[in-house]
Amino acid sequence: MSVESSEADLALRIAGGHPDAEAELCRRMAPRIHLYGLRHLRSSSAADDLVQQVLVTVLEALRAGRLRESDKVAHFVMGTCRMTVLDQRRGAKRQERLLAEFGADLVPAAPAGPSIDRERLTRCVQSLNERERSVVVLTFYDEQTSRAAATALGLSEAHVRVVRHRALKQLHTCMEGGA
Repeated sequence: MSVESSEADLALRIAGGHPDAEAELCRRMAPRIHLYGLRHLRSSSAADDLVQQVLVTVLEALRAGRLRESDKVAHFVMGTCRMTVLDQRRGAKRQERLLAEFGADLVPAAPAGPSIDRERLTRCVQSLNERERSVVVLTFYDEQTSRAAATALGLSEAHVRVVRHRALKQLHTCMEGGA
């Protein structure tokens, strides 16, 4: 099609089930919706989400023939933007109120378990030799795999596992013995 269709023509073609008209309407309206979202939501990702949500709503309405005046497609799209943003804000306020009122009930109580004597643990970790301490720190504190720790320390993966096993045994003994 060499001549661009008007938005009213696109609306009528969408109601008639033409997917190319839907694609053209999306191509034309997406930048406008995105700018509206940036201005009112102040986030690019929120604006992207708004584009998706508004286009789905508009296309569903046009497919069902719910737009009375097909020449007012742009007004319908921008009105849908406005209502969607308002609805999101209402939802956020409602969520804040509910969290303020019931949030404490949603957070589970901390499981009652043995308390860790942090000072003792610090002394026990410091009592390990440098290689054992490095392996323990890399694998538990930095959450690295045995392979990554081996690469960082210049050891074999199997050797890291052996050192870690021995270090944990020493830590357990130290923590139980009260060093």
